[in-house]
Amino acid sequence: MNPNTEKDFLKAYDNYGDAIFRYCFSQTSDKELAKDLTQETFTKVWEYLLSGKIIEQIRPFLYRVATNLVIDYRRKKRPQISLEFAMEEGTDFEAKEGKYNIEMGFDGEYAVKQLNKLDDKYKQALSLRYIENMSIKEISEATGETETNISVRLHRGMEKLKNGFKSGAL
Repeated sequence: MNPNTEKDFLKAYDNYGDAIFRYCFSQTSDKELAKDLTQETFTKVWEYLLSGKIIEQIRPFLYRVATNLVIDYRRKKRPQISLEFAMEEGTDFEAKEGKYNIEMGFDGEYAVKQLNKLDDKYKQALSLRYIENMSIKEISEATGETETNISVRLHRGMEKLKNGFKSGAL
């Protein structure tokens, strides 16, 4: 094992741990599950590094691992947890960097409800793009989808959100 591997891994955890948690939470609406998925993401990445493999771009790789874990979870069991329950549990939707702040000029709770009503493929793409500020290329690398597919999903997802906001019934 390269002596810098542990140092690089710890730096990646410091830089992306909170973002991976937010992503997992945005996909599951379950704070404890998001913590578990975040921990499992970093455990899998550490095991990958220990096996001697090299990761060229850590951020998209982390999101790809997290995405795969979320997909695996959804295949096994998908509980329906309401946003109200999440709010009662003390969920904090405000990101450290201020990227996602409920106190903006719109009803953030309503926006999150509408996002959660979208199909998973749109929800995932929109979360990575607008909550995690990933580029289309990074989303493509993280999900294994083409950049064209990601662009189409973002466009269609935004249209569905706009229509949901206009009609009040997504």
